[in-house]
Amino acid sequence: MRRLSCFILGLTLVAGAAASDPYTPPRTAFGAPDLQGIWTNTALTPLERPPVFKALVATDAEARMFETMFAKMIGESDKPVAPDAPAPPVVKKVENSEWTEMSLHLARVDGQQRSSWIVDPADGKLPFTEAGKAANAVAESENFDNPEGRPPAERCLIGIGTPDGPPMLNTGYNGHYQIVQTPDFVAIEIEMIHEVRIVRMVDRQHGPAMIQPWLGDSVGWYEGDTLVVETTHLSPKIVIDSLMSHNFTYSPQARLIERFTRTGPNAMLYRFEVDDPVNFTRPWKAEMPWRTDKGPIYEYACHEGNYSLPLALSGARVQERQAPAKGK
Repeated sequence: MRRLSCFILGLTLVAGAAASDPYTPPRTAFGAPDLQGIWTNTALTPLERPPVFKALVATDAEARMFETMFAKMIGESDKPVAPDAPAPPVVKKVENSEWTEMSLHLARVDGQQRSSWIVDPADGKLPFTEAGKAANAVAESENFDNPEGRPPAERCLIGIGTPDGPPMLNTGYNGHYQIVQTPDFVAIEIEMIHEVRIVRMVDRQHGPAMIQPWLGDSVGWYEGDTLVVETTHLSPKIVIDSLMSHNFTYSPQARLIERFTRTGPNAMLYRFEVDDPVNFTRPWKAEMPWRTDKGPIYEYACHEGNYSLPLALSGARVQERQAPAKGK
């Protein structure tokens, strides 16, 4: 009996040790952790914590309520298309919800349902300074004077919902990424806007501060099994637009650190920290899970058929001509 007890105890210890061992990702031919493939981060979890949640880890009741509320909000758009259904009615406006292509569940990290990507501060909120609030208000203000005054996403320069970032946030559709690694570079193709982030793994000196690319200037290195990416020279013209959260902008002093760690054959943990002493009272941190997807990533067309921009500007000119008449 004693021998049997010892045998069972030994099996338990071995199983416990195996369960606690961290995942060791495969290696590329040049020895780096292999992050290559097609990934997605779609989820219902927003950057900031909505008021319906009390903590970072959502209860089952909170999750059900939130997911049910969102499902009702998008209505019929999430249902499969019936091949025998008649043509839809003619409408004047097509809501973006008709394009919804995302997971309608809260994301899980370590098995826990997350109510926000932000993990620090503990309240899950962006720690704005007054200057940050003011900059955000200016960036979000409507300007129909000329094409350059319209938001970058509307001009097809960046993705809607900022899936390109950085940081790369979840959006309602086209939320896929393809990662390719070489010894000198890491390339991350973003499905929306078919943009590609190029991370320099050599020559890691940042360029002149006056050059502010849409996606910033990114350099990277490996720390064990983690790809670390530092991005500076972030454009103040970018508005980071997160699902159901406050938007925010960057100052010239902003610095972003991203960490990509493969945690399983089909899973990766994406963590990021934003340090912008002008727009935020303190650095803040967030994390989200990515998962593999089959793909492929299809071509994305935006500005190629962008009739809305000239129509929006011409509509504004009509309103301007009508304004004096209304004042009489």
